[in-house]
This record gives sequence, structure tokens and C-alpha cells, in this order.
Amino acid sequence: MTDSKPVGVALLGYGTVGEAVYRLLAENHHHFVQRIGGDIEVRGVAVNDASKPRDGVPAELLTDDAVGLVERDDVDIVVEVIGGIDYPREIVLKALQAGKSVVTANKALVAAHSAELAAAADEAGVDLYYEAAVAAAIPVLGPLRRSLAGDQVKSVMGIVNGTTNFILDAMESTGASYDEMLAEAMRLGYAEADPTADVEGHDAASKAAILASLAFHTRVSYDDVYCEGISHITAEDIEAAKTAGYVIKLLAICERIVDAEGVEKVSARVHPTLVPKDHPLASVKKSFNAIFVDAEAAGQLMFYGNGAGGNPTASAVLGDLVGAARNKVHGGRAPGESTYANLPVADFGEVPTRYHLDMEVNDRVGVLADVAQQFAQRGISLLTVRQEGSDNGARLVVVTHAAREADLADTAESLKSLDAVKSVNNVIRLEG
Repeated sequence: MTDSKPVGVALLGYGTVGEAVYRLLAENHHHFVQRIGGDIEVRGVAVNDASKPRDGVPAELLTDDAVGLVERDDVDIVVEVIGGIDYPREIVLKALQAGKSVVTANKALVAAHSAELAAAADEAGVDLYYEAAVAAAIPVLGPLRRSLAGDQVKSVMGIVNGTTNFILDAMESTGASYDEMLAEAMRLGYAEADPTADVEGHDAASKAAILASLAFHTRVSYDDVYCEGISHITAEDIEAAKTAGYVIKLLAICERIVDAEGVEKVSARVHPTLVPKDHPLASVKKSFNAIFVDAEAAGQLMFYGNGAGGNPTASAVLGDLVGAARNKVHGGRAPGESTYANLPVADFGEVPTRYHLDMEVNDRVGVLADVAQQFAQRGISLLTVRQEGSDNGARLVVVTHAAREADLADTAESLKSLDAVKSVNNVIRLEG
């Protein structure tokens, strides 16, 4: 162990995650010293109201001057757990420009401004860590950045939002409506008072951008990700999926694809997806997360665990903090951003997908032929067609082979205008 001065840490934010970071760092201080190879001290905790006491935090450490704190000479590493984009961006940039390494759990910030932050870190010769930005305690960014650096990742797919998984899992197990299970998620603390970012897929889209960027060595931002949430999913959709042998999950899907001209591109998308019941992702329950990585040499890897919460997120933050602190004590830098591949991001309409369509049709001769013609006109082949009686005529369930998203979407719209089709009950993409 070296005799160098302690590594000074500025903690920005003292919510659920910030409190857990501070507490665990204090409780396990001896272990952190041994793992780092030197001492580590919290120099200050930035909060909105420094006059309000925080349990366990000495009053002299509290400050409402975040800028002043990160620019102090005795601060070496800044831990940002505030959330949001604009204000954290300002503070994190000032920290990096002042020569401080940064550890952040802020997926929205990283997804929106990774290029700017990475450039600032490189210019200052400091570290930028954000393992906690995706799936909390689940170690997936580190493996993508380091363990799989010698491989070619083909795809990353998974459940990266615990709130939506809790809601969909509860709908599947109870038969309740989306509104009922959203209310239950809010009551239990799985959903925020304003759940929009979760249920409309924005949170998962930020994480998909980060995963795609690391997996494919290409800068992918939040705006590059197709995003569709779960608020339109009904109990009837859940039951129809169950009958067909599927469960519905909100998936983040990041892939390398090759377009019709042979050009390799990157695709990143978030949407409700039918997953076969025998697929490992189908068994991911409640608020848990799971991520599949498919690489050429390594094959398929699965990462599973708690994807949110104070302690799980703090675990990832503290892991990054140890890495950043070791570099301060012993020298060296963490692996930086790698965007050498610079692959173009595919338009969502180009992406190959599969559809599951459930519709009510007239119970008469020729209906199936009329429906099939709409697919045939766009070169889409059908995997299965199931027809059964209903009170209003007949129910027709169609599962397609993979085709361009734009062609499938156009077909689904055309079906709604057919005289033979009374209603299209649901159109959900399918994996597996």
C-alpha cells in the first residue's frame, strides 16, 4: 500500500442511491482501502438544501455549491447520482475539465452526451465510468468494454427496465389490466409518481443507446433508438400471447444488420415483444433485469439480477469508484470510448422483424386468401396461421417470418382497411 494522500471524493446527490453509496463506503471503508491500495475520503456531499440534516452525514460535509465542490483541489473523483440531464451535464463537464475523474449512474446523461463527455475526459486524461447507468448491479458494461474487447458482438438483447417488467409480469400472472398493475407498481414503489420515462420506454432507450455504443464500437445516441412503450398493452393482449405460447416483455434489442446493398449497420430499438415461454427471458419475473449478449467467439452470454434500487445501483457505483481510485493511486486510465467502427445507424424501417397479428374477420369463404394476399404483395411469408370461431365471426392469428419493419407495418395498416377484416386487435413484434 502506498503512503500517498487519500483519494478525495465529491458525492453529488443524496437520494436513495447517494445515501447507499455514502453508507456502504463508510461501513466498508477498510475493505475499500485494501482494494484501492490507498486511503479514500468523502470531501463533500452536494445537495439542494445544505441546511437540512442528512442521517449519517456530518453537517460540515453538506453543501449546495456543487460547482465549488467539484473544483476543490482536494477532490480527485466526482460521483454523480443526481439524475436528469442539463444540470448534471454542466457539473460533470466542469469536473472533467478540472481534471477530476467521474463516476455516474446517469443513463440519460450518458445516452444524450457521451461524445462530449468522452472528449472532455480524454482531453483531461481522466476516467469516465458509468457501469451503474445500465441494469444497476448487473455487470454488463464492463464485460462489453473489457472482457469482450477481443470478440465481435453480434447482438445485445434484454429486459433493462424493472418497472415495466413488474407490470407485464403482474398482468400475466393475475389477468389484471395495465392501469391496475401500474397503480400497484406505484403503491409498492416500483414506479415513480410520474412513470412516463419507464412505461413509454424512454429509460430503456437510453440504456439501449449505451449498450449499442459499447457493443458495436459506434456512437449511438438516445435519438437513434426506436422507442415504443407498454401503455397500450391490454389484458387481452397478454391472454392472446399466453394462448399462443408467448409472454410479452419490453425488450431493448441492439443488433448488427446487413442491408439489401450489403452495408453493415447498427440497429437499436425498444418495444413490447412476444418471447417464447421456453426462452430464458420469459422467466425473468417482477422487477428483475436480464441481458443476452451474442458474440462470434464467446457465443451466448446471459447477465441477470437486480436492475434497480439503492443498494444494487450503489454496488455498481462503488465498483467504478474503486477502479477510478486505483488509477489515481497507482496511475493509468480506464478503457475509454471506442467508436472506431463508426457504423451507420439503420433506419427502423430497414430492420428485419417478425409480427404476431391478432384480428377479427368475417367468417366466410375467401377471407384467408384476402389476408394472405396483403402479405404476399410485399414479399412477406407466413410462419403460422390459426383460425378459430368467435362471437363476432372468426379470429385469425398470423405469425410472420422475418421481413423489413416498413413492409410489415405497411401490411398491418392495409389489413385494417380490408372489408374482410373487422378489427386488428393487436400487432406485436416477436423474437425467438
